Amino acid sequence: MPEHTAASRLRLSGLCFLLQILNILLFAVLVRYSPASSPGRCPAQLDCSRRNQDSGFQQPRFQDVHIQVLLSFGLLVAFLGRYGPGRAAIGILIVAFAIQWAVLIQGMFYFFHNGKIYVGAQSMVSADFCTAAVLISTGAVLGRVNPVQMLLLALLEVTLCTLNEYILLSLMGVSDSGRSLTVHTFGAYFGLMVSRVLYQPHEDQRKSEERQDQGHRTDVFAVVGTIYLWIFWPSFTSATTVHDNAENWAVLNTYFSLVASTVSTFILSPVLYEESTPRMVQIQDATLAGMAVMGTAGEMLVTPFGALVAGFLVGLISPLGFRFFTPVLHSRLKIQDTCGVHNVHGLPGILGALLGTLLTLLATADTYGDRLELVFPLVAQGSRTVTDQAFIQLSALPLTLLLATLGGCLTG
Repeated sequence: MPEHTAASRLRLSGLCFLLQILNILLFAVLVRYSPASSPGRCPAQLDCSRRNQDSGFQQPRFQDVHIQVLLSFGLLVAFLGRYGPGRAAIGILIVAFAIQWAVLIQGMFYFFHNGKIYVGAQSMVSADFCTAAVLISTGAVLGRVNPVQMLLLALLEVTLCTLNEYILLSLMGVSDSGRSLTVHTFGAYFGLMVSRVLYQPHEDQRKSEERQDQGHRTDVFAVVGTIYLWIFWPSFTSATTVHDNAENWAVLNTYFSLVASTVSTFILSPVLYEESTPRMVQIQDATLAGMAVMGTAGEMLVTPFGALVAGFLVGLISPLGFRFFTPVLHSRLKIQDTCGVHNVHGLPGILGALLGTLLTLLATADTYGDRLELVFPLVAQGSRTVTDQAFIQLSALPLTLLLATLGGCLTG
């Protein structure tokens, strides 16, 4: 056993060394500061139309997104008493590697000019989004993969997540500012498919022991993670919204959905479980679900009323998923979903994509005004009808599920 432990430590040390040296070499050859983030003259061959966007480093937006990824997601999946502190440490390792790798991979798709990758604030925000998808996936396999395997998962998922995002946002013109599709849905079902491939029947007994091991530290992690969600998630949802007037809707809709989903938990949890009030972990799950459902629709014309309704419904669906869907996933599909990412990211992400499709059909110049060009530029320009845009929004969902499931199977 000591020899096996020593070998595991050396494998992790060796892989970290190789991956970091690889990143350093690639950064040395490819990565440069973006002229759009400096006050100097912008070369003619580069698109510096987003020069003002790089002021995100001087604004709270980038900091909020980064804190959200590092603390909220890291603590949210570290809820098992036995794995909590260790999982938090591994979570930071995954964040540290995934951000570097995402800057490189996404840079090849979005920020590559004349053989170089030009990085600025926007490239860092995009890397944080991709890292969030990886952390969601690791929540589905927590306790059943070692740190070496998690690094390999991050290596592959960042690549496939970027490919999915590029197809949806750049090639298809899908509106998904808060990333219901490219982060929540992709990350959840990628992780679930990895879990399916790694299914081990003898894990059932250990999972039962882990449930008994949950206690005070469980709620400590949940309390801290939930507080950070409440504070920073509206900025996370609106981080890719460049224009301030477009950002306001995303922030307001997210807050309204958040409060409604939290109240829903207090309605349903006492009915489903033998507890007078929900545990903090259940409130945490409702918080995540209410925010995930606003990812696609956040900057659209949801209206405060609509955001409350969406949050209320998804706040009911999440605990129902834990009570009824999770046992079915385990018994019928052989999927061991450790952190319940299907209920707090997968289902809300799908509902958010469907809500976004419905709201797209209502997008007109009369209802949106100047905002139409910000949310649906192709519709505003007349090169695409509202019906065509809605169909593309809808088709993005099965495409994301396909790429996530195939990528998860390959990675598993």
